[in-house]
Amino acid sequence: MVERPGDPRLRDTLASIAPGTGLRDGLDRILRARTGALIVLGRDRIVDGISTGGFELDVPFSATGLRELAKMDGAIIIDRDITRIIRAAVHLMPDHTIPSEETGTRHRTADRVAKQTGFPVISVSQSMQIIAAYVGETRHVLEDSGQILSRANQALATLERYKLRLDEVSATLSALEIEDLVTVRDVAVVAQRLEMVTRIAREIDDYVLELGTDGRLLALQLEELITGVDIERELVIRDYVPSRKRSREPDDLLTKLENLSATDLVDPASVARVLGIGAGEHLDGAVAPRGYRLLTKVPRLPAGVVEGLVDHFGTLQKLLSAGIDDLQAVEGVGELRARSVREGLSRLAESTILERYV
Repeated sequence: MVERPGDPRLRDTLASIAPGTGLRDGLDRILRARTGALIVLGRDRIVDGISTGGFELDVPFSATGLRELAKMDGAIIIDRDITRIIRAAVHLMPDHTIPSEETGTRHRTADRVAKQTGFPVISVSQSMQIIAAYVGETRHVLEDSGQILSRANQALATLERYKLRLDEVSATLSALEIEDLVTVRDVAVVAQRLEMVTRIAREIDDYVLELGTDGRLLALQLEELITGVDIERELVIRDYVPSRKRSREPDDLLTKLENLSATDLVDPASVARVLGIGAGEHLDGAVAPRGYRLLTKVPRLPAGVVEGLVDHFGTLQKLLSAGIDDLQAVEGVGELRARSVREGLSRLAESTILERYV
């Protein structure tokens, strides 16, 4: 079974064998030498119980040492931190009743050992010239960096287009909030676009993980594109989730959005149902924001003050119409901060409306 690296254990394993690591250097050397290898990343009583023969080493790990030991038949056992080579030329005898779809002896052994011990197992195929990582029930074949980078650049181009569209609908939502014209559909579309961008970003992050040092530039581009997206996702939920659901953490609803199928995600009605702000026949119903999104754009405004303002006024429209004296009634808001909030909200309102209509 070939999977994208979603399991944290698989991600950790792929990070340890990404380009630029000592283990990947050793694996590449083995590939070039066409000797093949079976490597267990960890040792405990279970591993010892299925190991026979070979010899104890307990020497510092090195790529050249790994390559030389791979010339011999048998498995190599390395500690989980990949700092020491513990045993070599080991014959592994996992439980033969463990189901495996692998056909080759080395790959079948790797599959069963990974399932039985819980430790990652790396198999280097002598004939097929591939490196496969077995982690629990998952088999992941390492690909050439060039192939991964090509797919990653395609995904990055897609992310740029989706992020541009997200910025457009997010700016539209801000203008509608100020004009008090927000509908369920407007909120659902922004939440939908945020989730789409997040999914593409996670796919690219998987590529960055596998690319190791080869993915540094890609990582910088990804970071620049998605900065602030996670915060925006949470703020949209805090602004619009009905009062009866406010006791629930935003993470709960974000998880439900993540679990939506691709088909449901493109349907604003499905997104609205997850958020609890309407159904298919009520997408044009009016909703009112509490003001979190706009207040977080006011410079140097602490999170505690934002919470206090939202709790006190309840809706963005009441905040926008509040005077200096009204704002000072909130705990933690003195005259200077009240003026700062008042002026900040006014500037944001003016600039947002101008951007929408100019």
